Amino acid sequence: MNTPNTPVSTASTVPAHLHPDKDALLKAIGSPLRCGILTEMISGEPRMAVEIAKKVGITPAMTSKHLAVLRRAGLIVLSRRNHQIPRHFILNAELGHLDFGHCLLRLKPPAETPAA
Repeated sequence: MNTPNTPVSTASTVPAHLHPDKDALLKAIGSPLRCGILTEMISGEPRMAVEIAKKVGITPAMTSKHLAVLRRAGLIVLSRRNHQIPRHFILNAELGHLDFGHCLLRLKPPAETPAA
């Protein structure tokens, strides 16, 4: 397992045929709100839009619009009324690392070490 100070391999853990479209990926992760939504979903557990909206502090309607962009980009999937990040994209949930093939997204800042 990687620690915050351990370099991450540059080789993708995601097979090439599962990589999302690069242009759609960049559009989707270009919004701070969508990155916040991905951060809330990093565990890979299915979540309802209302639940995600409460966590990120926006309306369920606005959350649904952002989730649609993420879904069209292939970064999340929808089953029944739940959204989730496919497990093959989650490199390290604890550290907030997602591997989308074209890029490694680090959603959580590394824990700061106390000054000596």
